[in-house]
Amino acid sequence: MRILLAEDDTSIQRIASLALERVGGHQVTTVNNGRETLESLKHQTFDLILLDIMMPELDGFECCRILKGDAKTQAIPIIFLTARAQTQEIQKGLALGAAGYIVKPFDPMTLPKQIEEILSGGQAHAS
Repeated sequence: MRILLAEDDTSIQRIASLALERVGGHQVTTVNNGRETLESLKHQTFDLILLDIMMPELDGFECCRILKGDAKTQAIPIIFLTARAQTQEIQKGLALGAAGYIVKPFDPMTLPKQIEEILSGGQAHAS
């Protein structure tokens, strides 16, 4: 699976990328914010987008709203990968069209499995 990871913390980018590539066998492209996410999607296609909420330039909620409102990107599943774990934030992310929500800190060894569960409809929220 081709995954676009939007995360402004480089250490989390590295950990998540390694876990998704080595444990999950996925191909990961990383960007630092929502604007770079939108720009990447102009040039490449992805099977999944992992979005942090708190990012500079364009936050994850606004990025998700834009992606779900665009016919070219609305079918790509989005999973929030964020430290923002309040119920209202989770509900907002899901209401914007996200497939699920994974809360940081996450276990790198189970991250690919959590994503698979969300994409198969097994759970929308993983702690």
